[in-house]
Amino acid sequence: MAYEQLLYQVTRKDLYYIVSSWAQFKHASGNALIEVSSWQHPNPLQVLYFRIFWSGNSDPWPPKSPSADKDPTSLSLELPNLIHLLYWPLTPGDGGDLLASTSHKTSTYHLRGPAQDTYALGSYLEVVLVARDHRGRPKTHGGDLFQARLLGPELRAGVPGDVQDLENGTYLLSFPLLWAGRAQVQVRLIHSSEAVGVLRRIWTEHWATVDFIGYFRGPRGDEESVSCNVNPLLIREEKSFCYYKDEDSGEFWYCDQPPTLACSMLVGHSVGHYWNVTTSHEEALLAWNLTDKVLPQGIGPVHVARNTSRSLVLSPALPCYPGISTPKPSGFYHQDVWHSLACSNRPFPNVSSILGCLAGHIIHMMGDSTLRQWWEYLRDTVPSLKPVDLHSMYQVGPLMAVETTRGIVLHWRAHSWPLRSKRTPVASLHSVVRELGGLAGGPHTVVVLGLGAHFTTFPPSIFARRLAGIRAAVMALLEREPRTLVVIKLANTGYKSVYGSDWFTLHMNRLLRSAFAGLRVAFVDAWEMTSSLALPDNIHPGKLIVSNEVNLLLSFICPT
Repeated sequence: MAYEQLLYQVTRKDLYYIVSSWAQFKHASGNALIEVSSWQHPNPLQVLYFRIFWSGNSDPWPPKSPSADKDPTSLSLELPNLIHLLYWPLTPGDGGDLLASTSHKTSTYHLRGPAQDTYALGSYLEVVLVARDHRGRPKTHGGDLFQARLLGPELRAGVPGDVQDLENGTYLLSFPLLWAGRAQVQVRLIHSSEAVGVLRRIWTEHWATVDFIGYFRGPRGDEESVSCNVNPLLIREEKSFCYYKDEDSGEFWYCDQPPTLACSMLVGHSVGHYWNVTTSHEEALLAWNLTDKVLPQGIGPVHVARNTSRSLVLSPALPCYPGISTPKPSGFYHQDVWHSLACSNRPFPNVSSILGCLAGHIIHMMGDSTLRQWWEYLRDTVPSLKPVDLHSMYQVGPLMAVETTRGIVLHWRAHSWPLRSKRTPVASLHSVVRELGGLAGGPHTVVVLGLGAHFTTFPPSIFARRLAGIRAAVMALLEREPRTLVVIKLANTGYKSVYGSDWFTLHMNRLLRSAFAGLRVAFVDAWEMTSSLALPDNIHPGKLIVSNEVNLLLSFICPT
């Protein structure tokens, strides 16, 4: 049985919405059994706990096609949609036999059709991949996480390939041929289907894989520290606990009751401990020697011919405006420069071009450290953009840099709980919803949101709840001032562990896209931008990647 655990913390006035959502889900699911339990804390807080069991051996159904007449103002993360978005084929596991898991050494791939001497620029290359176990036997089910890309080493070019899981051990790979010259297929096995099964189990059986520490300080300076988390059942439930409601987002945070100090004396926050949630066999499936490995070369280089005078598929003539549809892939690299396939992104090759674009703008960046890299890149690239010492903890912020002669202000701050950070003042942890609610907006205001990396240690329902509140805040901001530019940075590749796998991140990005579907926002697909070149995979990508991400941001700020 596969099941999803969802916890709703609600006041009495919110109860109608939860029951209504539950009724919609029950009506839509058909084959789901839903257990609902409720208990009342001495404080005026009611907790509803939903546990959803799926009967039979089949996983929740595959995603439906989005409706063309979808109301853009409706919340796209209701429970039925959440199940669709998180679909992944169920796998039977390896029965404790590591050699029965998918192997990068024995899996093979070949051209789908006859090989050609040359391929036409703008056409597609199709490849069939056959997954095999360590004994060389073909797999009979899908669920492996493969990543594929087409590389042009001499041209410093790369584009992500599309991987279609046929759910029978075979995968269909498709690569657009976007540059003339030599191109080489590369396929990586990120996780075997058996390793994915471990990650799925952790998501469905555990409310978290990490805890946090809350620091309390009394009037005489005496301190006590306790365990904190997103769910009261993750701290010792037999004891009383403290809860903290973000009045802007409606979300709750829970801490164990300190031995002697009051709940109101919470002053600090930090990450706690990563929990051991795997068996020795599961650790072997997720070990480095089986994770993120390149398959043996199955196809030789192909040659792509020039098209008359063109040697490159050009970006569309459409300027980069929020709300444009994003194709798949969203772009490609050539000569280490990202070329968008959604719009005509611009280069910003020097300091004067960056200053000319940012002049008169206030940039508000809110999210994790991969977004802080954008702030750091602009600070380091533009000498006249001077950081202001706000005496905050650098890892959490807030950070600010200004360029007074051109009226540029650049902000970054981390999102609030759950944040894996060193000890930081609780007062510095502002929710994104709170920050958005304090912005008037306008043509000189740019908001950039980058979330995902700190939510991979929790079930997807936690991230979905966060995104629901942020979506509502973004809608309100755009309604009061439609000229505000809102940019969403998708989460990038890099994590390869049980606490933050690319498999988790892939689902985070599905939720991110769904949360802001139908809104006039722009997307920067950091997932594709960090997985298209043969560079070391790192949760914090290098300057080449970051500079291209920032240039795409600037293309939305200054489309012409």
